[in-house]
Amino acid sequence: MNRINKLFEEKKSGILSIYFTAGFPNLDDTVTIIKELEKNGIDLIEVGIPFSDPMADGVVIQQSGTVALNNGMSLKLLFEQLKDIRKEVSIPLIMMGYLNPVMQYGIENFCRDCSTTGIDGVIIPDLPFNDYIKDYKPVGDKYGVKFIMLITPETSEERVRRIDENTDGFIYMVSTASTTGARDSFADSTLEYFKTINNMNLRNPRLIGFGISNKKTFDAACENASGAIIGSHFIKLLSKTDSPQEAVTELKKSLA
Repeated sequence: MNRINKLFEEKKSGILSIYFTAGFPNLDDTVTIIKELEKNGIDLIEVGIPFSDPMADGVVIQQSGTVALNNGMSLKLLFEQLKDIRKEVSIPLIMMGYLNPVMQYGIENFCRDCSTTGIDGVIIPDLPFNDYIKDYKPVGDKYGVKFIMLITPETSEERVRRIDENTDGFIYMVSTASTTGARDSFADSTLEYFKTINNMNLRNPRLIGFGISNKKTFDAACENASGAIIGSHFIKLLSKTDSPQEAVTELKKSLA
């Protein structure tokens, strides 16, 4: 069983997923951060592939991507860094990035290397759904790699149901139609959106991302989905602290 499916089967609520940009703040931090997150009870990790034009990301993640690219991070190097990760880490790992680097790498090569490395899933925000169905899903299925799709408050019910019917693992439920970034609380309209999706009784579990930065927003996400994804908040901590270990400690404190 894919590690993503196993996680959601065994843990129905309170799942915490952390996103960070590979190669940030230092080129060789990737494995250290992953190991530190697992050691501190994080359930799922999204490893960001830095890209020069990250249109869905806020300033914090954009800047981390710029630093990572300047450090020399690439998709090829990322796979090299992670080649032995399954000797030390057992929680689900997902790669998250934009379509262009994956296309340049080649979808067959990408999914094969994900499978060989032990990457369980992929999130590509700008992958058109029809292209996913036609060209990407068959390759992902061949190698046992889950393609996780996003929905937003602007996604139609018809599209939400199509995504639910044609994906497996979980649905990434974006809390806002704007870019990524930390928020102190969710607006009433956002909470209504959460309830609307809940009432659709979807087949797939969901994680809520964008704007999760403290206990209040994490708890609100967990009340309306299987858990939450934190990205910008953790990247800020990585930039402010002296080590990945300290950043993870501060992350845990902010959610206590």
